[in-house]
Amino acid sequence: MARTLDTTPPAEAEVKADAPAAARPGRRFRQSAGKQHHAGPLTYVLLIGAAFVSLFPLYWNVVAASHTGERVVEAPAPLLPGNRLLDNLSFAWNQVDMGEALINTTVVASLVALSTVLFSTLAGFAFAKLPFRGRGMMLSLVVATMTIPPQLSVIPLYQIITDLGWFDQLQSVVLPSLVAAFGVFFMRQFLVEALPMELVEAARMDGAHSLRIIWHVVFPVARPAMAVLGMLVFVQAWNDFFWPFIALTPDGSPTLQVALAGLGAGNHTVDHAVVLTGALISTVPLLLVFAFLGKHIVGGITAGAVKS
Repeated sequence: MARTLDTTPPAEAEVKADAPAAARPGRRFRQSAGKQHHAGPLTYVLLIGAAFVSLFPLYWNVVAASHTGERVVEAPAPLLPGNRLLDNLSFAWNQVDMGEALINTTVVASLVALSTVLFSTLAGFAFAKLPFRGRGMMLSLVVATMTIPPQLSVIPLYQIITDLGWFDQLQSVVLPSLVAAFGVFFMRQFLVEALPMELVEAARMDGAHSLRIIWHVVFPVARPAMAVLGMLVFVQAWNDFFWPFIALTPDGSPTLQVALAGLGAGNHTVDHAVVLTGALISTVPLLLVFAFLGKHIVGGITAGAVKS
């Protein structure tokens, strides 16, 4: 039988045989890839500092809401909670119809978030995966609208809602915000990378129509980005003040920000403790929403950050 000749020099063959497994090419990288790296003391110090800077304004809001207006504006400012939190909460709730404002804001923010997520996902899918004439130009026009200040559209938008008889009604705030150019661009960028064209083509070969493809293919893939976009739009609609202050009145159907504009006003003075109490009331629902959707938001932000 023919023997296979070993042409490796004896010295080199001995070195390869005696070399440890960790020193072989590629071995060290594969071992370190699955190793967990623990954070050092400096990392914890930075995280604690960042958490303190982020949470201190909320803490001081609670502190200010538990004192009188005179004590809040004194120097040095109070750093410990007082004993007037319940009284300020009751006064702020009753001075303006805070309950109605909360309901109106929840309705407006929810409708705006749902419509923006729905329409932005559909438009993003069309710009990302559907070939049609003028797609690049239309996407450029959508992105270009983001550079237009919203103040320029106030006068024509006000004329439209007054002609339709929608002044001081919630639809005057909801309908102009049904879709956003940022949402369309955001979903398009996500679906370009996250949705393989092979999935869409396979669904079409199986006889699925467009609505079924969107429901069973596009929406499941886009769910993390939809959660992130919904949270961003909900917070923006919740905190929106400029247009609701023009289209709504405090005595009609105000949102929270419109109601807070008239909070704490007295005899030529403003009770800052009551104003900050109202701000605290308007912040608590956002914290609850983030507590329930935080996992999906973080997952959507980090989706696609690690590639296999």
